[in-house]
Amino acid sequence: MSMRTQTAPNVRTALYEAPGPRARRRIAIGTAASAVLLALLAALVVRQFYVTGQLAPRYWSFLLEWPTWRFLLQGFVGTVEVALTAGAIALVLGLALMLGRTSGIAPLAALCRVVTDFFRGVPSLLLIYFFFLVVPQYGIQMPSFWMLTLPVALAASGVLAEVFRAGVNAVPKGQVEAALSIGLSPAKTMRKIVLPQAVRYVIPSLIAQLVVVVKDTTVAYVVSYPDLMQNARVLITNYDALLSMYLVVAVIYVLINFAINKASVYVARRTGVKIIR
Repeated sequence: MSMRTQTAPNVRTALYEAPGPRARRRIAIGTAASAVLLALLAALVVRQFYVTGQLAPRYWSFLLEWPTWRFLLQGFVGTVEVALTAGAIALVLGLALMLGRTSGIAPLAALCRVVTDFFRGVPSLLLIYFFFLVVPQYGIQMPSFWMLTLPVALAASGVLAEVFRAGVNAVPKGQVEAALSIGLSPAKTMRKIVLPQAVRYVIPSLIAQLVVVVKDTTVAYVVSYPDLMQNARVLITNYDALLSMYLVVAVIYVLINFAINKASVYVARRTGVKIIR
């Protein structure tokens, strides 16, 4: 008598039934038809670019020159500096907002909730305009780096506060009750038991949030900060190469965000956190 080994069901098998032969045939036909339509659409776009002269060498030849890439590299460094600094500030502020909201002190919890909801709801571009137009009216002069970094960090901190809170809520309540029963104070329980596990749970989400921070830096033109997008705009003005320059910058941003996503997956695997795909 043979025994069959049964694998534990995952989320995908629990929610979706395995497709049969007819369903697989339809999926294959739909995939092939979509690929053909996308190829035709791409061909039409390239043809239109050719008709309008956007594929002329003068719009692309400057990309073969080292000064062009050096200028873009300088902007890339500026983007990385803003993204890392804003991410670090958002991480600390988001953690502080979460701790205040879960502190059990009613006034502090209410204040942190209002601040979190405010930063989550207000677009980062509006915060940048506030630092650029309103703050100088009170005699506070800030470099363009901070006029971009601080608003991006504040906008991200509201999201990170909720990410941290989700991690705290994911820690089994029995561990908290056990820690309190052996005499640990609520503060020590949070610091020694809850917080280390919560951070481990949300590390992939924290890294993935850096993608949003990187994308928020693309509005650096408001404060004339020389990031990747701003330097690309300068090259577009000099060479009148809108299509080629934006295409190159788009590829660079896609590669950056792809690397960040891969990093989050790697960290998730190293820490044993499951990611549903």
